[in-house]
Amino acid sequence: MSLPEIRYNDDGLVPAIAQDVETGAVLMLAWMNAEALSTTLRTRRGTYFSRSRRQLWVKGETSGHVQEVVSVSLDCDADTVLLQVRQTGPACHTGSATCFTDRQIEA
Repeated sequence: MSLPEIRYNDDGLVPAIAQDVETGAVLMLAWMNAEALSTTLRTRRGTYFSRSRRQLWVKGETSGHVQEVVSVSLDCDADTVLLQVRQTGPACHTGSATCFTDRQIEA
């Protein structure tokens, strides 16, 4: 995968979906800039860009709930990144296994 082909938004960010490689569960959505993506590819640890703090953060750096990145893919438009990960502990900052558990919207 060539980094220049990624279509970042006007803020230089691309959404990144973390998915459990074994179960297929969507764990979380975060944002990446080019540095976060490059760091993720180099270290194989989920590294993201905090929009509020305007800095990189490594998933699990303080909690120990790290993401070992197994594969990185782009969607068909090259404007979303999919990380397949092995998650240690819960993925959500609330302590839930995934960020997509409790807030279902009825169709």
